[in-house]
Amino acid sequence: MTSTASHHEQDQFDFVVIGAGPVGELFGHAVAAEGHSIAIVEHRLVGGDCAYYACKPSKALLRPIEVANNTQHLSGVADTTIVADDLLAHRDAKVKHYDDNPQIETLEQAGLTVVRGHARLAGECAVEVHGPDASIRHLRATHGVVVTSGTTPNIPPVFEGVPVWDSKDATAVKDVPTRLLIVGGGPVACEAATWMTALGSKVTMLIRNGELLAGFEPFVSDLLAEQLTQAGVDIHFFTEATQVRRPDGMDMGLGEVKGGPITVRTNTAETFEAEELLLATGRRPDLESLNFESIGLTVDDVLEDRTPDWLHTLGDASGKYRLTHMGKFQARQLVQRLLGKGPTSPDDAAPTTQVVFTDPQVAFVGHTEESAREAGYNVKTAEADFAKVTGATLLRDDVVGRAKIVVDQATNCLLGATLVGPETGEMLHAATIAIAGQVPVDTLKLAVPVFPTASEIWLGLLSKFED
Repeated sequence: MTSTASHHEQDQFDFVVIGAGPVGELFGHAVAAEGHSIAIVEHRLVGGDCAYYACKPSKALLRPIEVANNTQHLSGVADTTIVADDLLAHRDAKVKHYDDNPQIETLEQAGLTVVRGHARLAGECAVEVHGPDASIRHLRATHGVVVTSGTTPNIPPVFEGVPVWDSKDATAVKDVPTRLLIVGGGPVACEAATWMTALGSKVTMLIRNGELLAGFEPFVSDLLAEQLTQAGVDIHFFTEATQVRRPDGMDMGLGEVKGGPITVRTNTAETFEAEELLLATGRRPDLESLNFESIGLTVDDVLEDRTPDWLHTLGDASGKYRLTHMGKFQARQLVQRLLGKGPTSPDDAAPTTQVVFTDPQVAFVGHTEESAREAGYNVKTAEADFAKVTGATLLRDDVVGRAKIVVDQATNCLLGATLVGPETGEMLHAATIAIAGQVPVDTLKLAVPVFPTASEIWLGLLSKFED
């Protein structure tokens, strides 16, 4: 038999998990701990994009930058500067130099069977795995198939066929371009603009609408745009690419500049040229290759949860949660339901939390004022300025930030909170607990923040509501 010939194996497990990212890993560990047999299939790095190309590497890049920036905005210490090579080495260490063998060993020690290859459904409770050696392995699940297959980039038609960076290239950057265009204004775009500027790129952002971080409270965009501009980022709102040229473009490898310069013509009749372009125009669930047709389903059926009892989607693949921590929550909920280990709340009972690790940090949970009103709530709001909080001014001499909470008039309970300022990612959990626990404002007033800390922002927010 040649190395390219197919051979067939058939194995039976209690559960087959498609995708060995953090969500699939959590589900597999939890179910294996109860004595169930698990096969977990992955065609990329075991551990998923979060471990190698998203959450961990981006924060490994951003935290040293934040520390260095703090020294430049705090008297009594010498300014600290970023050393690009050292920062990239720090990133490489945090992603274990893109070696997933430790992840595989951890799964196998927990009793899971790791299967390398591309998974496709092949009928009810059946999965076929096309291995890197052209083998086909047939897996059957007696209890169910769990899909945690992650996401794939959205590519606007004007960029089709043009070699450019996606978010993986940006977090895995090896060759720092002198000039970088970023198309998009979401979390990936804003975080990447922060670290690429610190690494020495001249960053220009092209944003087709009029705000950064669309969907957040409107003041977030104003604050963040001002701070990015001060850091040296050139931001162009209401600007969309209409023509893209890169005659010498070629894929030079992950994180490497992909050939010669790229030129972008926009709807504003402007032309931008750079050594590289990061396409940060969002991602979608990576479901097209899983062959749902074999069980009579479409991708839309899956995203709208019209699936048989034996098929489950989690995290990105469900179309519901695009955040690792929320996908892991969803996985824990599914484990509870499948194993009958006690009462479980519906997935949508948990308020969604998110932090964008820019400078300043943007921390958000639950509803914005607009989304709460659209959901039918009658709300009242309060805002406060971090510059007026003594504890915050001790973190930075020239602290910039703002906070807003949204409260339900009917119950007097918190519905949402947005905190923009220093270290707000570490402050968010208080608001999350308040929302999840449906804590009334009058009770929140009894939770007295320590002086002098930035958490005193809560005094300013809650004081806006009369007893």
